[in-house]
Amino acid sequence: MSVVHRHRPEPAELDDADRRIVNRLQDGLPLVERPYAAVAAELDLSEGELLYRLERLLEDGVLSRFGPMYQAERLGGGLTLAALEVPEADYERVTAAVNAFPEVAHNYRREHRLNMWFVLATETPERIGETIAAIEAATGLAVFNMPKQEEFHVRLHLPV
Repeated sequence: MSVVHRHRPEPAELDDADRRIVNRLQDGLPLVERPYAAVAAELDLSEGELLYRLERLLEDGVLSRFGPMYQAERLGGGLTLAALEVPEADYERVTAAVNAFPEVAHNYRREHRLNMWFVLATETPERIGETIAAIEAATGLAVFNMPKQEEFHVRLHLPV
């Protein structure tokens, strides 16, 4: 038996302004003509400084994503969680194949028999099945489709 040690990245160096930005933006943006200017004013920053710092936080990997969350079903689209059991030797090839589909919104590696999990968002509910079939053809693997049965809203705020 062998033990695998994974390298953990060092914690990000955030100054007080970065921390205030991350904490504030977890609550969303106000629905006003210039939302970044409004948030910047709340934080005693200029709009330019807020945007610069936000871009830097994204480039440095402190934030992995910053953008709107859409409810595909309310817009007439389809949304589902899917998973694959990918042989380790094929993981990079399968990742590239899956990520080539514009319908793949997120793709995550998991320590589980089903080791690749991804979210599909399509223009219509019918496109979910078509996209899954195309992913199966591209990868040669069976896709496990796990459509949402019930929706729960969990407000997650991670103070930094």
